[in-house]
Amino acid sequence: MLRALACFATAVAAVAVFALTASATPVARCQPTVSDAAGPFQQNGVNAPRRGKIGAGHVLHGRVVAPDCGPVARALVVFWQAGPNGYRPNGRGSVRTDRAGRFRIEGPVPASYGGLPHIHIAVFHGEYEELLSRYVVRRGAKSGRIQLVLTPLL
Repeated sequence: MLRALACFATAVAAVAVFALTASATPVARCQPTVSDAAGPFQQNGVNAPRRGKIGAGHVLHGRVVAPDCGPVARALVVFWQAGPNGYRPNGRGSVRTDRAGRFRIEGPVPASYGGLPHIHIAVFHGEYEELLSRYVVRRGAKSGRIQLVLTPLL
């Protein structure tokens, strides 16, 4: 009987140690993306036409996530970029993220306007702060990837 009680006590202690270790496991965290300065066309971002394609030549795949690295579905991703003659209203569009927080936009390879070819991106979602960012296109790249981490509203 004493042996059975000792085995039971050892099993309870092992379960308790496992439970403490499991609860002390850190939760995955993604660092929020630092917001960028506003650019042209940002003021009316939510009114950008709903289209994921404004031309051909470069495809940007992206993902919008929360600080716990979980996807942010239905976020509005607005993008705009300069062409060879600067910024034009037809050089912008907007898409919604899917359930996995993914989006895809396609356009011409951005012109090297202001030093580096880039695509401006604004992300809007009711539970998070507005994010302004930019994706710098590597010279000669026909595609790219970006992850944007939102900051929750307080």
